[in-house]
Amino acid sequence: RSVYDGEEHGRFMEKLEARIRNHDREIEKMCNFHYQGFVDSITELLKVRGEAQKLKNQVTDTNRKLQNEGKELIIAMEELKQCRLQQRNISATVDKLTLCLPVLEMYSKLREQMKSKRHYPALKTLEHLEHTYLPQVSHYRFCKIMVDNIPKLREEIKEVSMSDLKDFLESIRKHSDKIGETAMKQAQQQRNLDNIVSQHPRISGGKKSKKEVCASSDLEVKNTSPMSEQDSGILDVEDEDEDEEVPGAQDLVDFSPVYRCLHIYSVLGARETFENYYRKQRRKQARLVLQPPSNMHETLDGYRKYFNQIVGFFVVEDHILHTTQGLVNRAYIDELWEMALSKTIAALRTHSSYCSDPSLVLDLKNLIVLFADTLQGYGFPVNQLFDMLLEIQDQYSETLLKKWSGVFRNILDSDNYSPIPVTDEEVYKKIVGQFPFQDAELEKQPFPKKFPFSEFVPKVYNQIKEFIYACLKFSEDLHLSSTEVDDMIRKSTNLLLTRTLSNCLQNVIKRKNVGLTELVQIIINTTHLEKSCKFLEEFITNITNVLPETVHTTKLYGTTTFKDARHAAEEEIYTNLNQKIDQFLQLADYDWMAMEPGSKASDYLVDLIGFLRSTFAVFTHLPGDVDVHSTMSGKVAQTACMSACKHLSTSLMQLLLEAEVRQLTLGALQQFNLDVEECER
Repeated sequence: RSVYDGEEHGRFMEKLEARIRNHDREIEKMCNFHYQGFVDSITELLKVRGEAQKLKNQVTDTNRKLQNEGKELIIAMEELKQCRLQQRNISATVDKLTLCLPVLEMYSKLREQMKSKRHYPALKTLEHLEHTYLPQVSHYRFCKIMVDNIPKLREEIKEVSMSDLKDFLESIRKHSDKIGETAMKQAQQQRNLDNIVSQHPRISGGKKSKKEVCASSDLEVKNTSPMSEQDSGILDVEDEDEDEEVPGAQDLVDFSPVYRCLHIYSVLGARETFENYYRKQRRKQARLVLQPPSNMHETLDGYRKYFNQIVGFFVVEDHILHTTQGLVNRAYIDELWEMALSKTIAALRTHSSYCSDPSLVLDLKNLIVLFADTLQGYGFPVNQLFDMLLEIQDQYSETLLKKWSGVFRNILDSDNYSPIPVTDEEVYKKIVGQFPFQDAELEKQPFPKKFPFSEFVPKVYNQIKEFIYACLKFSEDLHLSSTEVDDMIRKSTNLLLTRTLSNCLQNVIKRKNVGLTELVQIIINTTHLEKSCKFLEEFITNITNVLPETVHTTKLYGTTTFKDARHAAEEEIYTNLNQKIDQFLQLADYDWMAMEPGSKASDYLVDLIGFLRSTFAVFTHLPGDVDVHSTMSGKVAQTACMSACKHLSTSLMQLLLEAEVRQLTLGALQQFNLDVEECER
C-alpha cells in the first residue's frame, strides 16, 4: 500500500528486478549442482522407454495370442450361458407345471366324475379345485376358462341331480303299491305273532314292539353317513315266516338319489329350494294316490290296491323323515296324513255304500283294520278310521239283514209245515243238537216219532246263531270292549228278529192260499222259537263273556217277535175260518115258500159242520205238555170256535133278514130251525 501511496514505483521495480536476478543465480547454482543427476535420470528414463516398448510389444503379442485362444472359451461360455438360461427356464416351468398339473388332474377327475354321474363327489372336487388349486395358478388363461366354467358345471350338477330326483319320485310312485303291500304283510305277520304271543304269555317278555325296533334302528341311522345307501331299518322286514321272505322297501327303491340331491343342494346353498320342490311334488303324488278308482267298490282287490298305495306313500315319507336331516319334518307329515285321512275316509264312505255283499264288507273291514294297524305301527293316528268302521258296521248290519231276509224267505218257502218225523236215535240227537228242545214224554216214545215243530224251527234258530257269528266277526280287531261288542250284537240281533224275521213270518201268514194246518204249525213253531230265546241270550253271553245282569245290557226282543207272529197266525186262522164259512153259506139254497120242512138239516150245513169238526181236530196238535196243551190249544180252539159260531150265527140271521126274502112259510122256518138246532148240537 505504501508503494502505491508513495512515489517510489521505479525504486520498487528496481529492487524487485534485483531480487529476481538473485533468485535466478541461486536457481542456476542449484541446477548446476544437480545437473548430473538429472542427466542420469533422463538417460535411465530413455532406457526404461525402450524396455517399456518391448513390454508393450510382448503384452500386445500375448493379448493377441490370448484373444485367439479365448474365442473357443467365449463360444463355450455363451453356450453355457444359454444352457444355464434354459435350465433356469426349465426349472421355472417345472415349478409352474407342478402347480398346474394338480389343477388339470382335478379338472380331469371332475369330468370323469360327471361322466360317471357321481355328482356329489364331483361337487366336492369342484370345491377343492375352486378354493385350493385355481387360486395358485389364476393368472393362466386356461385357469380363467376353468373359473368361467365352474358356475356352468354347478348348474349342470344341479340339473342332473334334479333329473335323478325326478326319476326317484317316479320310481317311488310306481313302487308305492309294492312297498305298501310289503308293509301290510309285515303288519299282518306282526299281528299273527302278537296273537301267538298272547296265547303263550311266557314268551312275551322277549318281544319288542315295532316302534321300539324302529326307534333302535333310527339311532343306528344317525351314526351312518348321509351318503350311505343303507336303509334305515324302518323298512326292514323282520322275517317271522322263514318260508316266505318279505322284501324291504330298500330292495324295491334305491333311496340314494334323494340323499345325493339333498346334499348337493345343501352344498350349493339351495337346500330350501330343494326341500320346497320335494314337498310340493310329494303333495301332488299324495293327491293322485288318494284319488280312488271309480270301480274300487266292485272288488276287494280295488280297495287293497288303494290302501297299498297310501301305505307305500307314507312308509316312504316316514323312511325319508328318519334318514334325512330335515328334508321332511313331523309337522309336514302330520299335515299330509290329516289330508290323506279325510280323503280316505270320504272315499271309503262313498264306495262302501255301494256294497251289498256282507262278505265283501267284512273283508273290507279286515282290510281297513290291517291298513290302520300298519300305519299305526309307523306312528300315525288312526282313531278316525276305527270311528268310521263303526259307521260301516251299521251298513254291514243292514247288508246282513238283507241277506238273512232272503235266507229266512227260502227256509219258510221250502218248509212243509208238518212235524219232523224221526226214525232213529241218530236223527233225533242231530235235531236236538241243532235246536234246544227237551220233552221227557217224547223221549220215552218209541221210534218212529215226531217232533211237534216243522223243519224251519231248527233252521231259523241256526241261522240266527249264524247271524250272531257274522256280527261277531265284524267286531273283531276293532279294539272294542266286551260290553260294546255284546251291545252291538244284541242290537243287530234284535233288528233281525223284530224287523227281518218278523216281516218274513208276517208275509208267510198273510200270503194267499195259506192253509189252516200251516197256520197251526206256525203257531206251534213260533211257540218253540219263543222258548229258545233264553238259549240265544246264553249263546251271546258265552261268546262275549258279558253277563245279562250287567248294567245297560240290551235284552233280546225275540219273545215279542214270536208272540206277534203267533197272534197274527191266530187272527189269520179266525179270518180263514170265517171265509170258509162264507163259502159254505153261499151254497145255502132255502126255499122260503116251502110248505113242509125237510126231515134233516140242510146238506150245506152238514158239510160245514163236518169241515169245522175236522178243522178243530187240527188244534190237538198244538204244542206243550198236558197243562200247556189244555190252556194253549183250548184258548186258540175256543176263540176260533166262538169266532166261527158268532160269524155263522150272524150270517144265518142275515139270510133271514135279506131284503130279497119278502115272505116265508112256516115250513121254511121249521127247516131253518132244524139247521140252527144242528149247529147247537
